[in-house]
Amino acid sequence: MQAPPNRTLANFLCMLSMLVWAVGLPAADLLIGPVPALPLTAARIALASLCLLPLWWWREGGAALRVAHWGKGVLVGGGGIGISAFLLVLGQGRTNMVTVAVISAAMPVVGIAIEVLLDGRKMTLELVLGVILSLGGGLMALGGTDDGMGMGLGALLCFGSIVLYTLGSRMTVTSFPELTPLGRTTVTLSGAALATGVAAAANALLGGAGPDWSALGARELGALAVFSIGGLAISQVLWIMSIGSLGIAISSLHINATPFYVMLILFALGQSWNWSQALAAAVVGLGVLIAQGVVPLRRR
Repeated sequence: MQAPPNRTLANFLCMLSMLVWAVGLPAADLLIGPVPALPLTAARIALASLCLLPLWWWREGGAALRVAHWGKGVLVGGGGIGISAFLLVLGQGRTNMVTVAVISAAMPVVGIAIEVLLDGRKMTLELVLGVILSLGGGLMALGGTDDGMGMGLGALLCFGSIVLYTLGSRMTVTSFPELTPLGRTTVTLSGAALATGVAAAANALLGGAGPDWSALGARELGALAVFSIGGLAISQVLWIMSIGSLGIAISSLHINATPFYVMLILFALGQSWNWSQALAAAVVGLGVLIAQGVVPLRRR
């Protein structure tokens, strides 16, 4: 699984990544009550890692696993992806899915700030307008939802999660230039699984809260599979592939179209079409195209 060779494919994979990630949010709601945040985070990342490790070995052989920098994977995965996933569960538990989606709309701003500070990226009119359209489209898409946005500590935790996730995703690409996107994702998620697993075990030994096993059944196990395999393992591989071609700033613009992708799934399952979300997705898409220079603002 190499980085996509052209921007069209990279944008498509990024759209698909956001779709799969968004589908995992309702699944998380079924688990956040019965399972405390730390055990849930550890179980989610461990399951995602266990799915990717044999796939990586099958695709690239044992040599790829032996030469990987696993220590660096623990630092990048545990410090970025692991803590980010933990904060996301905490934040969603204190608020709701709408708050997570609204706070996630700030990811393009975070991504651009990271590239400006760390990569020397120059601000352009196209990039600024692309971010404005992406943010506007994301807020338009969420404007018709029934649940209100929660504020306070929960929203702050969600924002901290977005910052760490964006930074961790960039470091996943830059810290392992010798690996393919599948290898980069597997190394960092395995590192995050180790770090969160140790933290969850220590929490249990110290008497911390554990899962309510009586409230867990087949539905909750299915939700964990969706939240872990779809919303993390598959989504993260596609996301890292996109970042390798588009960069973290441009890739982040796509997140604001996720409500539209979810609406498409619900429409296919029999619910009504939402024109406001369709228009919002078009606005986000226009922002993505302008930011990449596909829709020029100036005559050449």
